[in-house]
Amino acid sequence: MNSDPDWSLWRSFAAVIAEGSLSGAARHLGLSQPTIGRHIEALEAELGLSLFERGLTGLKPNATALRLYASVDRARSALAEAAILAAGAQDGEAGTVRLTASTMISNYVLPEILASIRRLHPNIAIESVPTDSAENLLMREADIAVRMFRPTQLELVTRHLGDIPLVPVAHESYLARRGTPTTLNDLWSHDMLGFDRSDAVIRHARTLGFQLTRDNFPVRSDDQPHLWELLRAGLGIGFAQLNLARTTPGLVVLPIDLAIPPLPVWLTVHKQLFTSHRIRAIYDAVAEGLTAYIKDDPTAPPLR
Repeated sequence: MNSDPDWSLWRSFAAVIAEGSLSGAARHLGLSQPTIGRHIEALEAELGLSLFERGLTGLKPNATALRLYASVDRARSALAEAAILAAGAQDGEAGTVRLTASTMISNYVLPEILASIRRLHPNIAIESVPTDSAENLLMREADIAVRMFRPTQLELVTRHLGDIPLVPVAHESYLARRGTPTTLNDLWSHDMLGFDRSDAVIRHARTLGFQLTRDNFPVRSDDQPHLWELLRAGLGIGFAQLNLARTTPGLVVLPIDLAIPPLPVWLTVHKQLFTSHRIRAIYDAVAEGLTAYIKDDPTAPPLR
């Protein structure tokens, strides 16, 4: 029996347990599901142990797997910490920086900022990770993160860049067909774009005294960039970042105050990486670009 299986097998093993499935592990590691499955089979063969129960619902870790996972997870954390320390000790600017942000910020705000950064720092490669899940900076899943909440881990350096107002918006083609609502009562009688599984909008409407259901949202999706494109196509009224709506031709900010809490923007990096010249350079440049975006004049008239 090989007592020292390749680390890639252990990494896949840990991902399957942490993510709960082969498919989840594959998405997390950026590998194919068959590859993850082969890694699990190879690990079991090298250890001479069965680690998972196979069933119609997928793989279920047995007691032995769960005991092993605790040690593998500690090893994974230690390796991630070593990688962070090594990256923070690097003096040169050349290299790669992995940046993660929400799908909306990544697709509609960061491109222009990154274009300027690449002109300033042509020797730094940038890996951009659009995701609405919280990538783990402590595990080096990203070097820098744009968060819509305040991170609390002591190992992280965080900077509050500002708050983005969220407002109801619609495309002028939709308003030409249906008219422009001016009150909350008018708003809910329109075609609303909403989330499929999340009830965040419904819960907020209840705080305003309106008992909405899924039927109030005839077009639904949990993919926010997709909702944005549906909004731009004139399918109905949605909710958007004020500055993004103002700078998108054809979109109109509706004159209705929904008292939606603004979206906080925090820029985050592991404190050990903050000493890396290239990571600090990208961190500062992203901070400057996002601050300019956030502080765009919110009193300017909507684009029509």
